[in-house]
Amino acid sequence: MFDIGATELLLIVVVAILVIGPKDLPLAMRTAGRWIGKIRKISGHFRTGLDAMVREAELDDMEKKWKAQNEKVMQEHPDGAPTQISGEMEPTGAYPPDKAAELKRLAKDKSAANEAAAAESKAAQGVASKAESTDAAAKPEEKRAKDAD
Repeated sequence: MFDIGATELLLIVVVAILVIGPKDLPLAMRTAGRWIGKIRKISGHFRTGLDAMVREAELDDMEKKWKAQNEKVMQEHPDGAPTQISGEMEPTGAYPPDKAAELKRLAKDKSAANEAAAAESKAAQGVASKAESTDAAAKPEEKRAKDAD
């Protein structure tokens, strides 16, 4: 947008030194930097607001298109099901009812088997922890017996 070359920058620095003076130049540069930072912050906020407004307008347009398309589909198929051209329905990729029932039964059997295995492992862990606790209780008695000897 702004094309400032090396010669233009050198001219600005010379004029600033002559007008402001070398003593007050650092303060002037800090002040200018702060103002530029504020301007950038405000412009970024403004740009974000505009982007949000554009996004909302695009979403409204898309919602209108979707609504019109939905109404068109509903007018073509008032009962909610697609019209059948031939005697068969179009394949949807879903399983037939008997296959779906078989898959549900297999899933139930598998989950029951997993639950049984989990219960068995829990019981085995309980037995192992009891054995460890009795071993721990027996060890001090053995130690006392050795100390007595």
